[in-house]
Amino acid sequence: MGEHSLCSLVLVFVFFILSLLVNGEDPYRFFTWNITYGDIYPLGVKQQGILINGQFPGPQIESVTNDNLIISVFNSLDEPFLITWDGIQQRRNSWQDGVYGTNCPIPPGHNFTYVLQVKDQIGSYFYFPSLAFHKAAGGFGGIKVSSRSVIPVPFPPPAGDYTILAGDWFKKNHTDLKAILDGGHDLPFPDGLLINGRGSNGYTFTVDQGKTYRFRISNVGLSTSINFRIQGHKMLLVEVEGTHTLQNTYSSLDIHLGQSYSVLVTADQPPQDYYVVVSTRFTSQVLTATSFLHYSNSGGIVPGPPPGGPTTQIDWSLNEARSIRQNLSASGPRPNPQGSYHYGLVNTTRTIRLQNSAPIINGKQRYAINSVSFIHADTPIKLADYFKISGVFSLGSISDNPTGGGAYLQTSVMAADFRSYIEVVFENSEDTVQSWHIDGHIFFVVGMDGGQWSPASRLSYNLRDTISRCTVQVYPQSWTAVYMPLDNVGTWNVRSQNWARQYLGQQFYLRVYSPANSWRDEYPIPKNALLCGRALGRRTRPL
Repeated sequence: MGEHSLCSLVLVFVFFILSLLVNGEDPYRFFTWNITYGDIYPLGVKQQGILINGQFPGPQIESVTNDNLIISVFNSLDEPFLITWDGIQQRRNSWQDGVYGTNCPIPPGHNFTYVLQVKDQIGSYFYFPSLAFHKAAGGFGGIKVSSRSVIPVPFPPPAGDYTILAGDWFKKNHTDLKAILDGGHDLPFPDGLLINGRGSNGYTFTVDQGKTYRFRISNVGLSTSINFRIQGHKMLLVEVEGTHTLQNTYSSLDIHLGQSYSVLVTADQPPQDYYVVVSTRFTSQVLTATSFLHYSNSGGIVPGPPPGGPTTQIDWSLNEARSIRQNLSASGPRPNPQGSYHYGLVNTTRTIRLQNSAPIINGKQRYAINSVSFIHADTPIKLADYFKISGVFSLGSISDNPTGGGAYLQTSVMAADFRSYIEVVFENSEDTVQSWHIDGHIFFVVGMDGGQWSPASRLSYNLRDTISRCTVQVYPQSWTAVYMPLDNVGTWNVRSQNWARQYLGQQFYLRVYSPANSWRDEYPIPKNALLCGRALGRRTRPL
């Protein structure tokens, strides 16, 4: 072979390797958002809403597993602002989580660019503002993470894909609601329910007869569980917060605060309009909102009144929750079956019991976990940890178990070890439903029941095919237990999804620590990280 031919082969090989490197990187999707105030009328009353690019709710994020999402957020409000990405795990990257424990707020008139990756995820999620009770003004939107084309999905492609953001709503502006909480009082009962930012009969979903559609429903409300149903139609549950489920059929579904579900609905009824209904659960006064399922060849108006649903029945909801199981043979974000991870065969290394309470502290209503009511420090916990700033927080400032002592205020942070496998038991001795979320992780809901949890309760755990998710309910005077692999280094928010309870202290941070100090375990501080509090004047990194 001549020298010229050898050089040509080398060049071809080099270009081939370069093409693999270029084409092998996961795709990027770019978003530019302008956050403004604007007039909205969701319940027929003028309110100050928070808009994203003039939209309420905000724009939908469409993505595919492993996509990189570059979201530049311009804060045109007159107050600091942050967005958090509910259910997006931020693998090795709690720097992007968008809560005050990890991020400095975006000052008015400034911008911050989030760099997210939906690494090894599929499913239905949503984003929302995390500061200053902004969530009560809007600023939320849906997140859809589709499977890669090479990964099999356990159902045929639907004819359409709809996102439903539903939840309770107040006619008062968020500033007025925040003032109520700051004054030491709880929120009043909500004024109504919204479906995609509109009150009753304000939204229509159009379908073709005989075709099947996917509906992704999230409860983006502040204080109440909801029940979702479609008049005359069954719903086939296929996904819960990134996990493909056993495909059971339901006539209605309870969706608790912060939770997301995907169902398939076939337009197999006579061609007319039908009610899509959400109503409050476990409330003495039942609020209802409706929208329309419209057949494109509809020949008649919606028949009769909206269908009723369950109201205060706890056992009904508990039995439904237990019926939601993982599809063990379906692929998740990777080709291997979801059931290939045998969560029930892994020994737990630690049990953490978290008990919520509603104490009065200094004459004001607060909420607490294991007697600690969380308060924010003057510097985000993650920054204080990174720059080794003393006096901001203390590890171990919240106990692993209920203390039974008087409640107090504290910037509570719990230490945990990377790659440990823990049992978390949420214990609810109150008379209201709780909804809990853990950032950065998924967990396996191994058990839930009434009464007091004890080690003997483990005999009833589902150790084979329970659902994995990131938000779970705890019924009144009940407990819920989860198994959770701590496989994501960072500082992660553990919180109530009842936003008044979260705001008044029912949250803390879990510091998952690796001594390796390696990019393999955690990304370095972003170059564009905002600095505030006692971190002002520090440097992030040069590269």
